[in-house]
This record gives sequence, C-alpha cells and structure tokens, in this order.
Amino acid sequence: MKPELGWLDDPQTFRVNQLPAHSDHRFYQSDTDLATGQSRFTQSLDGTWQFKFAKQPSERPVGFYEPDYDRSDFDTITVPEHIEIAGYGRLKYINTTYPWEGKIYRRPAYALGQDQKGDGMFSDGEDNYVGAYLRTFTLNPELRKQQRVVVQFDGVEQAMYLWLNGQFVGYAEDSFSQSEFDLTPYLRDGENLIAVEVFKRSTAAFIEDQDMFRFSGIFRSVRLVGQPAIHVQDMRIIGNLADDMTTGDFSLKLQLNRHDNANGNVKVAITDADGNSLFDTTEAVNDDVEISHKMFKNVHLWQHTDPYLYQLKVTVLDEQGAVVEIVPYQFGFRRVEMKNKIMLLNGKRIILNGVNRHEWDAKSGRVISIDDMKQDLKTFKENNINAVRTCHYPNRIEWYYLCDKAGIYMMAENNLESHGTWQKMGAVEPSYNVPGSLPEWREAVVDRARSNYEVFKNHTAILFWSLGNESYAGDDIAAMNVFYKDHDDTRLVHYEGVCRNRKYEDQISDMESMMYDPPKEIAKYLDNDPKKPFVDCEFMHDMGNSLGGMSSYDALIDKYPMYQGGFIWDFIDQAIETKDEVTGQTVLRYGGDFDDRHSDYEFSGDGLMFADRTPKPALQEVKYYYGKHIN
Repeated sequence: MKPELGWLDDPQTFRVNQLPAHSDHRFYQSDTDLATGQSRFTQSLDGTWQFKFAKQPSERPVGFYEPDYDRSDFDTITVPEHIEIAGYGRLKYINTTYPWEGKIYRRPAYALGQDQKGDGMFSDGEDNYVGAYLRTFTLNPELRKQQRVVVQFDGVEQAMYLWLNGQFVGYAEDSFSQSEFDLTPYLRDGENLIAVEVFKRSTAAFIEDQDMFRFSGIFRSVRLVGQPAIHVQDMRIIGNLADDMTTGDFSLKLQLNRHDNANGNVKVAITDADGNSLFDTTEAVNDDVEISHKMFKNVHLWQHTDPYLYQLKVTVLDEQGAVVEIVPYQFGFRRVEMKNKIMLLNGKRIILNGVNRHEWDAKSGRVISIDDMKQDLKTFKENNINAVRTCHYPNRIEWYYLCDKAGIYMMAENNLESHGTWQKMGAVEPSYNVPGSLPEWREAVVDRARSNYEVFKNHTAILFWSLGNESYAGDDIAAMNVFYKDHDDTRLVHYEGVCRNRKYEDQISDMESMMYDPPKEIAKYLDNDPKKPFVDCEFMHDMGNSLGGMSSYDALIDKYPMYQGGFIWDFIDQAIETKDEVTGQTVLRYGGDFDDRHSDYEFSGDGLMFADRTPKPALQEVKYYYGKHIN
C-alpha cells in the first residue's frame, strides 16, 4: 500500500496498518528485570532525531524517508518535544473557535483547504505545518531474539505517516492515544532507518478543538518493543464485589499471540499487599485463557482514603518450563453502581471533590514528566482533591497507574472536542457539527472510545468513562455510549453535551452533567424528580480573582443526595515560561502573548495553580470545602 495525502481529508481513514489497541500492561523477561522495573523487551527511541520543518505541505521534503535521500540540510529536534516549543511555527492558544477561522475557508472534513470549485483540487493549507523526523537504530540483542518487534508512539499530534528503511509502514490519527505498528517485515540486521512525517492538520483537527495551546509533533515517548514466541497481547482484569461488599469477585481474560502455535503454560498468582499468597493456578497456553475466582473473603476495599491494591502476576512458560515473559499488574476490589438514581462506590454515595487537569509543564507544554505528575498528586492530597477528569483526552499512561495507587477517582475522557462546529460567537448553531449523526464520522469517534477503553480498562481508579467534551450530541456520540455499555458493566458513562440536544438524554450518559450551572438552577433540577444524578463536570472557573461562592455548591451536597459534586475548571494554568525581551527576567506568558491572533488571551490562565505549579490563594478555599466531604 502506498501512502496517500488525501487521507488527511478523509474522516473514514484514521488508521492504516495500525495494530489494534490493547491493555497497557508491561512485561518482563525475568523476576530480576521485574524487580528493577527495567524490561529488556523494550528499547527507547527518545532523544535526538533529524528534523526538517515545512510551513505547508507543498514545501515538505518529499521522499525524505528513502535511505539515499540527501538530508545534509536537516536540523535536529528532541523527541519528545512540541515542534512549536522547539522554535518552529508559531505558539497559539485558542479556546473555542478553530485556528483557521477568518483566514482559510475550511469545513469538515478538509485539512488541506476547502474544495471550493468542486473539481477535487484543494488549496495548500498554508497553516498545515509538516515535520519530517528521522533517526537510525540498531536493535538491542534481546529484541533481535524476539518473534515480533513493534514500535509504540505514545502521542503524535496530529496525523502521522511512518516508514522503516524506505518502506511505508502505516498511518495514524488520534493525537493522544498510543499508535502501534508491526516493524518485523521491514527490519534489517544492523542499522535501520525510521522516518515519521507529522502533519499539523487532518480531519482530526475538527474533533480535537480543545481549549488549549495548539501544538504539533511527537510529544510523547517512542519505543521499540520485542514480543516473544508466546506473548500476552491483551488482558482484562475485573476485581468486583459481591452484594455483601466483602466477597471479592475476580476474573481474568488473556489473549495470547503464539508464534507457530507454540505451546506451554500460563501461571496466574495473586498476592496481597504484604506478599501473602491468595490464589494461584496454572492453565495450558491457548489463544484465549479465562480464569475466574469468586471466593476472596473479607477483601480489603479500594477507595480514596485507603487505595488498597492486590498484586497479579502472570507468568508465561514454554513447553520446557522456562519463563518466556512475566506480566505484573496491581488491581483493587471495588464496585461502582447506580441505585435509586445515586452513584455509589462500594455501596456508599460518591462525592466528587474533583478538578479538570490538562497535562502541562511551563517549560515544555504538554510534554510532562513523572515528577510533574507526582507533584500534582501531592497537591491533590494536600488540598482534599479526590477526583480528576482527564480533560479532554487520554493522558500519559503512567498517570493512570499513579492514580490507582493514590486512590484518585478518575473520569477517563476520550480525545474528542468539536466545539467550533456547533457554537459560533457564543450561539448554538450546529449547521456543520461533527461528528453529529454523520455516518462517515461514526467509526472515527467510536475508535477513539475503543482505544480509551482497551488501553485503560484494567485501572481500578477509573470509575467513569467520558465520551468527550463540548461536541453537541448525535447518533455518533450515542454509538460511543453503546460501545462502553456493551464492553464494560463495571463503570458508568459521562457526557455533558446532551444538555444541548435533549433528544439524546435517554441514549447518552448515566448522569446529568452541566458546566457552570448556578446553584439555584441545580437545586431547581433536583427539586423536580430528576431522571439522573447531577455532576458539575466543570464549575468554579478559576480565572483571575475568582472561585468565590463554593459554599453555595457545598450546601447542595448536604441537601440533595443526587448532587454528587464536580470538577473545578481547572487545575493548572496553561502558560509558557520565557524570557522578557526587555528585562531579561523569566516570565509566564499566556494566550495572545506570542503575536497569536485570534486569541482568547488570559483565558488559558484559569487554574488553581500557576503554570510553574505555584499554588494560587484560591486553593485554600478548595481545601476547606473539599475537606468537608472526603470519601
């Protein structure tokens, strides 16, 4: 198959040769590797790559991926890093509208520029930056021994084409989900050349219109992964509770890849936090292995104030009994359900002391570190924050593991926002809303739900799936809701946009979700025999000297059992640290400070913390009121 530039304008082409999404489990070659947390099955491709920037598609270096291409004029760039942070293109913050509005005529789904004459010819799309990336690698010895080698891109914004040794490998969109490709057929002994072409615009631009700085490039880690002859490709862990809330109900489904139908055994063991053995069994290797055990008595429940986790260990053995791979995973026993129109965790009403959290670092944008994440969780704990909405996209995989351990209730959101297609100048005007009920967009957004579910399905911290943000409502989002309901009966589903189109309120979302609804309006809803419990998916917009009046929302918690809290907008400012041109001092700059027009200016500064993670005074108010309802 040859790559086509036209895929950028086709909403039905969003993955080509991309491997199906699967659970985010890690796997190791031995107990020694497991103890160190370093897997010899992986090889990082982070670091310095060759790089060529083009302001528009017609200027890009066509054929740059060929081994004999002259790249003497290429620059270098760090991976992971935003192209704009590296000094190319322009930094731009935008809230609602699309970056090209008033400059380039575009309507869904065109990324290269609208076909205005109807002759199939598109304008160049002069704001569609293109980054050409290359680097060489030689497989580590352990990876050369494996039956298959794949490459994983944790985040590429916004559309990527991939080549290895001059051979086209695949194409992917969905900036914030992992993209994985099989490199095995294209690998060579010795040095290999990997090449990636990243376009800033594609059809995905219409459904990635989040309120944030608009970046591009390879902004999360890249790695090679070797898979042995018998490999756990996917697993589903469920640690639920029986009706007595003390008996654990454990089930495990494994999907195995077996080279030449290799045989062996799978050993499954569960221990408690002190290392005491609770369960172990051995099953013969097969393509699918299912194990269930419903007799864990007096289980230690997982909850915010006591996030107790059990240790699962899956050991794959070959026919001779030698270890092939070891898969560890921590999980908790907990039960999420709706009873009498109230959301319950372990039989008790959930109160969400939540925040919306963009991934952010003042120096590197959405390229964040483990230390950033740990600092955020420290701030959560110090200020009685027990819940987070991953606004408005899947986060770095490590964040979900950290929330499991910290007991943070997660609303795991898909990468979907199409705000600019249905709201113009503040008015609701969905004349060209996507995805809407358009069949050509349906599979693209359902695929985003599928990726979100498949990758993160084993994380105990996730209590709710969220279908996306500010995308109106229609048959396509209803199809996303159906996907979650068909695949997961252990969690609830959230979506706010049905308030814009009540036709879908019985088809989408288990909860009534609103943004910035005044307490009086919430009380009016709750006083009139509502269908669903109420959650503020965004409230207390913390911009400037705001966040007063939390007491009015707090009072609703005690008065109305169906009011279950919400998520403050938002946790951290989006601002970029730079040097002032006049004074030379280090300053934080917001939207509009980079000659970016149009702009929503300091609207990017509405966090409980400044972008350098300095707490704002408003956080004291949050700590006080959230401290009254910790569960």
